[in-house]
Amino acid sequence: MTTAIIITFCSLLLLAYLFDISSSKTKIPSVVLLLLLGWSMQQVAGFFNLQLPDFSEVLPVLGTVGLIMIVLEGSLELELNRSKVQTIRKAFLGSIASVAVLALALTCAFMLIGLHSTRDSLLNAIPICVISSSIAIPSARHLSAATREYIVYESSFSDILGVILFNFVLVNEVVDAFSFLQFGLQFLVMIIVSFVATLGLAYFLHRIQGHVKFVPIILMIFLIYAISKLYHLPSLLFILVFGLFIGNLDELRHLKWIKRFRTETLTEQTEKFKELVAEATFLMRALFFLLFGYSLQTAEIVNMETLPWSLGIVGLIFLLRTTQLALFKYPLNPAVFIAPRGLINILLLLTIAPENLIPLVNKSLITQIILLTSFILMIGLMAAKPAEQR
Repeated sequence: MTTAIIITFCSLLLLAYLFDISSSKTKIPSVVLLLLLGWSMQQVAGFFNLQLPDFSEVLPVLGTVGLIMIVLEGSLELELNRSKVQTIRKAFLGSIASVAVLALALTCAFMLIGLHSTRDSLLNAIPICVISSSIAIPSARHLSAATREYIVYESSFSDILGVILFNFVLVNEVVDAFSFLQFGLQFLVMIIVSFVATLGLAYFLHRIQGHVKFVPIILMIFLIYAISKLYHLPSLLFILVFGLFIGNLDELRHLKWIKRFRTETLTEQTEKFKELVAEATFLMRALFFLLFGYSLQTAEIVNMETLPWSLGIVGLIFLLRTTQLALFKYPLNPAVFIAPRGLINILLLLTIAPENLIPLVNKSLITQIILLTSFILMIGLMAAKPAEQR
């Protein structure tokens, strides 16, 4: 049985790799193929009466690890210099606007139609509002440099801001002046922790000798994230700060205290670290979507009760996205099509306590939204101008 499981998982992950490298040619988002592959395995297991373990308990853990790796990978790719200020500003403001407006619209809809509380409605709305960088960033890999940069910034900011807003609503049953003051203090503490921890990890990255260098760094990143999460701090902020610092050493070289790190050596180590992070991110993302696809029931995918809601929400997502890009005077094609939902949306939904869940916001709804936004993404990439596919 153990050998069979090893063979199965290795085969599935190799297929996931083929999906990943072929997506630039087929324009089919790999997440769609991974979900389909996972669901197909469930059908095969059922047909042959195979008894496989229940993977539902593993999904939140894989999702959390995957989220950390995705944000870390995205932040390592972000370049901070004066030439990027305009792009960063548009991406940051655009991500705030899209998350806030869509969250407000869905919250009002849930309150009016289901008569749910404001907090429960907002808590269930936020997971739908965040752009999934786990799909957006790989999808933009073969687009023009300008579009790729914007998508990386926007989806990374969307992930981080969405998670921060979600955690704020999750830990505060009553939102008042005190909760905002407490959140401000937590944010300030996290900035200090992020700065100190980043310098410490950069020092270790520079000083560690031997054949095992990067695994201890990644383990310490997970440890700092988990401890920060335990104290309800915006822990993704640390991941962003660390990635930006390590990935932009060349831009910080003029600072006197940076010179102590011997940036030439550290930059070389950072390039190797980026490669390891990219490999680990692919593995976590592939495993998560395979197991999530395996957990899906056919009735959940074709659920006619949630389908009108899914279509309406997806329509609203792209209406707001078109408006957002137009207001910030950013070219619509192909950026308007790149607003996928994926890993982070599922992870946030799984975090909500059962008593706070709205019946409508279930696995069927989120799966249909993921598939519809991925399909629109696929159509957009196929229709992209040749100049964009560079």
